Amino acid sequence: MTSSQRILLGDTVAKARYHVTRESLVRYAGASGDFNPIHYRDAAAKSVGLPGVVAHGMLTLGMSTQCVVDWLGDPARITGYRARFTKPVIVDPEGGAVVDVVAEVGQVDQDAGTARIDLTVTFDGRTVLGRSQVWISLC
Repeated sequence: MTSSQRILLGDTVAKARYHVTRESLVRYAGASGDFNPIHYRDAAAKSVGLPGVVAHGMLTLGMSTQCVVDWLGDPARITGYRARFTKPVIVDPEGGAVVDVVAEVGQVDQDAGTARIDLTVTFDGRTVLGRSQVWISLC
């Protein structure tokens, strides 16, 4: 997004599809230090009532924000973020998982030079992040 572009309420500004694999989870665990076995061992995940290995919540959160960063072209323009984890992303050992993100303008304040981008984040047709919102600077 360039500073001369105007966005309007309801505009879809970005869409993304992310493929998460078990290898993705291992890499994220190494980067984040989160080695909870529910993110790499099916038996551990099932022992706590999950249907299988789940993606790290913060990995899902980061992926969902990435499409806004890509659209803006500058991560420093993100001024705030919030989300509620509603469903896990189950990562199949063979096929992985696909997370879809749609970013729409939920609010614009031209005078303040800010906007709120509402994200719809889904896996397997179900919303996995609720009230997922990113606040941005328009300039």
